[in-house]
Amino acid sequence: MGILNRTPDSFYDRGATYELDALLRRAERIVDEGADLLDVGGVKAGPGPEVTVTEELDRVVPVVEKLTARFDVPVSVDTWRATVARASFDAGAVVGNDISGFADPDYLSVAARAGATVVATHIRLAPRVADPEPAYADVVATVAGFLADRARRARAAGIPAERVVLDAGLDLGKTAEQSLQLLRASDVLAGLGHALLLSASNKTFLGARFGLELHERREASLCAAALGIARGCRILRVHDVAGTVRVRDTMAALICARDPGPVLARRVP
Repeated sequence: MGILNRTPDSFYDRGATYELDALLRRAERIVDEGADLLDVGGVKAGPGPEVTVTEELDRVVPVVEKLTARFDVPVSVDTWRATVARASFDAGAVVGNDISGFADPDYLSVAARAGATVVATHIRLAPRVADPEPAYADVVATVAGFLADRARRARAAGIPAERVVLDAGLDLGKTAEQSLQLLRASDVLAGLGHALLLSASNKTFLGARFGLELHERREASLCAAALGIARGCRILRVHDVAGTVRVRDTMAALICARDPGPVLARRVP
């Protein structure tokens, strides 16, 4: 899942793809690099200036229309607003990536009517709300319970299980250590029975753990992707598509390689 930010204040690219032409150039590049899914967002997850529904629609819907017309790659809309999701589905998006955990009561019904896939993400408070000191008795159990509940809600709304994706929400209301615990426990979350999405690319918890500035986190992000794959993540939401594709293919080859059997010692003359 290649990230396309239509925001002027993205934490990673700082608005580098806010202009439509720049965003479309990046889309073309990451499709060439092997992106299987394009994720378009018009509002950053963290605190910042208010973005109205009208502004978000103006940022996102024209992009979805152009992407679906230009590329034979499915499009995801990164929004927690049912109104924006509906317009994006009408424009051709097929996935609703909601970091709020379906806080908008109309989100699931909108997705069900559109036949869309949904991503249920754990967040402790809400998007764009600072959460500097999150506390959990057991972060893995709490997140697993939350995601299981959201998956049940999605199925009850008429969305089949194969169109429900789960995301632990690393950095969203979690300390660096809590995010690392959740990454390591990806097998537990994958065991809930739905496809598991990993969104770890260049995130704060990697910087905090390894003392890395934002644009020094490429290798740490690729390592996180490899660990996620090994522990059950099947969708990787990333900035570095080319690097992640190489990691994915290498991991697939290693995991699926047949055991050649015991190596027999040979005498050296």
